[in-house]
Amino acid sequence: MEDPKPLHVCHVHKSSIIISRLHTFLHVLAVAFLVYFRARFFFQNDVETRGIPTLPWLILSVSELLLFIIWLLDQAFRWRPVSRTVFPERLPEDDKLPALDVFIFTADPDREPTLQVMNTVLSAMALDYPHDKLHVYLSDDGGSAVTLNGMREAWRFAKLWIPFCRRFEIQKRCPEAYFSSLVDDEFLAEKEKLKEKYQLFKERVKGIKGSFADTSGSTGKDHPAVIEVIHEDPNDNTEQEEVAMLPQLVYVSREKRPSHPHHFKGGAINVLLRVSGVMSNSPIILALDCDMYCNDPTSARQAMCFHLDPKISSSLAFVQFPQRFHNIASNDIYDSQLRSTFSLMWQGLDGLDGPVLSGTGFFIKRVSLYGSFVQEGADPMELKRHFGPSNEFIKSLLQYKKPSAANDRDSSDTLLQEAKFLASCTYGSGTKWGEEVGFLHYSVAEDYLTGFTLQSKGWTSVYLSSSKPQFLGSGVTNLNDLLTQGTRWSSGLVEVGISKFCPFVYGPSKMSFLERMCYGNLSFFPLRFLPLWCFATVPQLCLLTGIPLYPEVSNSFSIIFLFIFVSSLAQHSYEAFITGGSFRSLINETRLWMIKSITSHLYGSFDAFMKRIGMREASFLPTNKVDDDDRVKLYENGLYDFRTSAVFLAPLVTLVILNTVSFLVGIARAVLVARDLDKMFVQLFISLCMLVINYPIIEGMVLRKDKGRIPASITVLSAMFSIIVFLLVGSRFLMY
Repeated sequence: MEDPKPLHVCHVHKSSIIISRLHTFLHVLAVAFLVYFRARFFFQNDVETRGIPTLPWLILSVSELLLFIIWLLDQAFRWRPVSRTVFPERLPEDDKLPALDVFIFTADPDREPTLQVMNTVLSAMALDYPHDKLHVYLSDDGGSAVTLNGMREAWRFAKLWIPFCRRFEIQKRCPEAYFSSLVDDEFLAEKEKLKEKYQLFKERVKGIKGSFADTSGSTGKDHPAVIEVIHEDPNDNTEQEEVAMLPQLVYVSREKRPSHPHHFKGGAINVLLRVSGVMSNSPIILALDCDMYCNDPTSARQAMCFHLDPKISSSLAFVQFPQRFHNIASNDIYDSQLRSTFSLMWQGLDGLDGPVLSGTGFFIKRVSLYGSFVQEGADPMELKRHFGPSNEFIKSLLQYKKPSAANDRDSSDTLLQEAKFLASCTYGSGTKWGEEVGFLHYSVAEDYLTGFTLQSKGWTSVYLSSSKPQFLGSGVTNLNDLLTQGTRWSSGLVEVGISKFCPFVYGPSKMSFLERMCYGNLSFFPLRFLPLWCFATVPQLCLLTGIPLYPEVSNSFSIIFLFIFVSSLAQHSYEAFITGGSFRSLINETRLWMIKSITSHLYGSFDAFMKRIGMREASFLPTNKVDDDDRVKLYENGLYDFRTSAVFLAPLVTLVILNTVSFLVGIARAVLVARDLDKMFVQLFISLCMLVINYPIIEGMVLRKDKGRIPASITVLSAMFSIIVFLLVGSRFLMY
């Protein structure tokens, strides 16, 4: 008997492996010579080194070493990159597919437009998957009546939309994306008729906020639990047969009180785990952000190609899909597409133990989130100590099947009351929820931390990326949201790195050493703000005072510095081009690498240390997903929108001013002082690179007159800060 055809195949990128390993070897060799050059300064006293202060040399040496360590950890992503191909047509019949729960998360209808959220809900309901095995849950952390009424409107439109998608095999199952496309279909009359219905649906959803009076007195941080299974309107004339073909749709707003911690998105996921456990209890869960709509209706079947593979299924925790975005401009000045992460790093992780859990677009096994407590013959009383006192939920742990109460959409008062109990703000107190069960609460980077602990326990993951994005979301298109988001991510990652969950010490772990290196890089890469700040200030201040920190151009050691610079640039260029990037994207990524290191990585790391010593509580603000025409126009024209906090702008402007002054003084010294250019060339070159990379900041300070320019007040204050702190105090300090 022939073996069944595989559901998926794995392709190893052999050429990339050879190139990256050779590059790593040569780069490490060059760094060894650099370390020798730096170290010998402290052990010799000759004419070349006499009179050079020790402190700037020491700072630069430590900065170069720290940056090298972070770079070395980053090379683990390149050790064995792979890509995968799936064959969903080889899956078993629909009746043999596992049930699927879809979790969608929203928190604020002002920052996350209700119409956008409902489009995501509709796209999930329209997945190419058996309707009786598909259940869609929306978690509304804002407890907004606007969102609840939007769900009811979405249900009404779904009765038209989903049959239309199935009848004509529509591939774009997000209504907004489908009706915005310019493709002429053969069924144009039906499409235009439904488009009119969609326009009415849009108007009703947009009108909810203005017309619906919320008399509950609730706020986003203080409201009771509300759970509603969305039903058909008894007065609706839609055929009951069509209604019966729709998946279950459930609105969940957990109880939130100011006196109880709610643990942000991690807490919301855990509530949905409990509520869905007594309502549908599907073994596989798809998690989506509210703006990340289903672009490929076959994504669930693609994920099942891994979850149903008997060779890997027993240890497979989740299948991660890349985050792609529909609003990315051709000149992506904010690097919103995250090319390096989802086209390079995650493929490298996939060749080890699997990618990081990435917040959205993943299909995860429910049982993997229940820890080691749920086993055959487990004591129900012991389970209650770990999972809480709900009898119905304990029953769901012991029998993985869809509860009978949900089979015929019976939203009985008993079931809903139990679900509200599970969604109460006190339910998880004194249990293992958030500690060893569900998503962990320790950090705002709950996805990263939960994925790490799963893989430490022996679970694996896989990464699947294809030419057609399975999910599409809204990318960040303004500097303020980019840096705010980057600060939050940096804080969460560093917080994990300096805790008991540090990838290098957490254990016992079944994770490979290379996988630990990757997780370690993700935890500590925000600390590169330290060497970046040093490289942006120390050589420049020494340039002003004529202190050389690098070998002369005529010195043979200068070749080492040149090689390291060219080597790093060549690696970045090669990886950008093989993953679909361009020279322009190379420039944008380098610029954002500098900007985020100087600002959001600095503040995020500082925030993590403050939380660690108990001086600050964790906070979370959803990324703004409301399109501002002004901001979008600037983004599409390739212009930075500098309408952000002075906390972000001041460091950037200050460093640009410092590098401008040091470069001009350095040029003057090179003209007036013999051999000064030979000694100070590298420091001049660093200042020039800083100015070229940060040209948009210079443009925003001097040339631009639009609303997105840098305010003159920021420029003046930054200039004063540069003079007082760097030029007067800093230059004297570095003389020691």
